[in-house]
Amino acid sequence: MTTLFISDLHLSPNTPDINSCFQRFMREEAVNADALYVLGDLFDFWIGDDDNSDFAQQIRAEFKRLTDNGVPCFFTKGNRDFLVGKRFAKQTGVVLLGDETVIDLYGRRAVILHGDTLCTQDTQYLAFRAKVNQPWLQWLFNRLPMAVKTPIVKKVQSDARDTKKGKALSIMDVTQSEVEKVMAAHHVDLMIHGHTHRPNIHTFTTNGQELTRIVLGDWYEQGSILCFEPKNFSLQVRPLQSQPC
Repeated sequence: MTTLFISDLHLSPNTPDINSCFQRFMREEAVNADALYVLGDLFDFWIGDDDNSDFAQQIRAEFKRLTDNGVPCFFTKGNRDFLVGKRFAKQTGVVLLGDETVIDLYGRRAVILHGDTLCTQDTQYLAFRAKVNQPWLQWLFNRLPMAVKTPIVKKVQSDARDTKKGKALSIMDVTQSEVEKVMAAHHVDLMIHGHTHRPNIHTFTTNGQELTRIVLGDWYEQGSILCFEPKNFSLQVRPLQSQPC
């Protein structure tokens, strides 16, 4: 009995090693899980559910294969795949979740989220997030031809990279008071998120209660997975390249 969590894979046509690692994970590990949770930034950037490129079709096929095998799969949108929508869910069988979701993990309540909303010091990013998540703007963008959307996305990505270079690392990490606020609001002692690319298991005490925050890792140099079992959990890594027999 194992529930698996992943985030921050940043898959794209330009990441063949990561894509292959993801495929192996889906076919060899996730297929045997009780459930799979993807906590955002699966893609380097999801341009829209109308993307019919070979890459997009391959990723959809992996999720469809998994859900057809009876493994429930849940998807929390990140800051790079906020345009994942109902069509993607219908084509793959995944269940789209809200920004914050409370789940039951073998009798333990946990709140799961991508993690970007916890970084309250990064006011510039939060303003950008609020803008791009406006329904009317997404509605308009989704109706643009792919030839028009592609250069817009490339410009947004370039600007984001340039902005990130000038930010202090502390600004891009979570704010502890916000972590405690969210956990208290949901009455949980466990939080699981990604986004910061700082895999770790944090334990701390608030108002006499011991709390745990698990941060998922990115897939830049290795696969990163949270394996959660009824009486144990661990952050694990997988090599991007398959190991010779």
